[in-house]
Amino acid sequence: MTFAALRALHSSIGHAIDELERLYRDHTTSEGLDFPDLDEPYYPSAHHTLAEERAEKLKADPDVAFTIRRIVAACGQMSATVNRTWLGVMDTIQGGQLAACLRFMEQAHIVDILRHGDPQGMHVKDICAAIVNARPYNALSPDPSILTPGRLSHILRALATSHWIREVLPDVFANKRRSSSLDSGKTLEELRTSPTRKYVDTDGAAALAATSADEAFKSVAHLTEWLLPDTRTESLTTDAKANREQGSAGHLTLSHAASPFNLAFNTKLGFFEWLELPENHRRHERFGHSMAATCQWEAQGEILQAYPWATLPSGAVLVDVGGGIGSTSLPVAQAHSHLNLVVEDRPQTVVRAPSVWGPTYASLFQSGRVAWRSRDFFTPWEPLVDDKSPDIFLLRLVMHDWPDEQCRAILSHLRAAALPHTRLIVGESILPCACRSDDELAGGDSSLLPKLGMANMPGYLIDIMMMTLLAAGERTVDEMSALMQPVGWKIESVRRSPGSLWAYITCMPV
Repeated sequence: MTFAALRALHSSIGHAIDELERLYRDHTTSEGLDFPDLDEPYYPSAHHTLAEERAEKLKADPDVAFTIRRIVAACGQMSATVNRTWLGVMDTIQGGQLAACLRFMEQAHIVDILRHGDPQGMHVKDICAAIVNARPYNALSPDPSILTPGRLSHILRALATSHWIREVLPDVFANKRRSSSLDSGKTLEELRTSPTRKYVDTDGAAALAATSADEAFKSVAHLTEWLLPDTRTESLTTDAKANREQGSAGHLTLSHAASPFNLAFNTKLGFFEWLELPENHRRHERFGHSMAATCQWEAQGEILQAYPWATLPSGAVLVDVGGGIGSTSLPVAQAHSHLNLVVEDRPQTVVRAPSVWGPTYASLFQSGRVAWRSRDFFTPWEPLVDDKSPDIFLLRLVMHDWPDEQCRAILSHLRAAALPHTRLIVGESILPCACRSDDELAGGDSSLLPKLGMANMPGYLIDIMMMTLLAAGERTVDEMSALMQPVGWKIESVRRSPGSLWAYITCMPV
């Protein structure tokens, strides 16, 4: 009954588009409110009309986001059904090439270059020259025999074919809505003279894309070699043997590796320790900024709905455990002036945290309601300076960084510090099984995969990314409960937007 299934998917797409149009019509202003055009760039730092801003922000509305996911799920399922199997295999296997092209586009500042150029497009020769001119003063200049307009045009054409940019005329390219999301808002001179400031005062999207296409992409290429040691190439084995014979400090013995990351970067250090090496300081800062972009996996303002913050007493303390530069918790403190915030992380992160925000939260910092402190969350939790008790412990994107044993250690220390009123909030991508179960996301539409298929694929891909970088990953609700109960925490509630894999789990001490 394949044709019947295809017609059901087609119908599902039509109904979802009708619903999407209704939702946008309900928010129509005097200027009119249409769905954003793929060909029109939307630079985060640029000035936009009220209608443009509302149309863009509405995509993150929970009802709109769920409707969009239904369309993506149905289109993905239809494509998988009708496409030749061989072409489907190649689309997936060769997806790494596209990731490499996207990384090059971001690192070469091509989005910024196109923003500064003619909106109708720039010729590839001019783009190539601008890439060279935008490189930092102390960087190695690209070899003109390697970085050629011809090679560049092929990279840009692959990106254009996958809807990232437009090829307006032969060898003439312009930004689209997708590429403009990676814009830094900086001038080309700023990018050249202050490359470390590229991600300051941005939403972190470009930083996350760069981190994912660099450390994560290189690591996942070694997933098979990690799981099946006999698949490792002779050259890797020989190189490792030579390193051992030379007594090179820190080189990895390939017979055992903690994660694919260790194989990819030939280090015995864990990912976070490696990031903190002096030679990786730019990667470390980039990673901090990339955490700001993770909120885009959630519904708009979901952290503000993660807990009834307004019910907390005046002066209540929110402790953001492993909170990095405070990307998640600062919006909570800003929205609720009766709360105090303490962000905990490693010393190398804490010392940089306030400065990397620039003026974004200056007034909040000046109020004295925000503090950072250094802490290793594998050690007992020490009381705060003013002896205030924690009302909320927030663990957002922490659990998926660690295997079960380390997670239990983190949770045990927080449980020991918790008072009866203390609550633990865990923000993670909670994975359901791909089969039908009580935890349906598709809204009862039998033509779609029960977990909305490709629409929720990012959660499963993040899981694999965590596996390759940290030998950790996302968990199901049952797996999360199994971690919590033995160390004294009980799941009290799970807050999740319709159709989303992302959730905030509130736990109480028992």
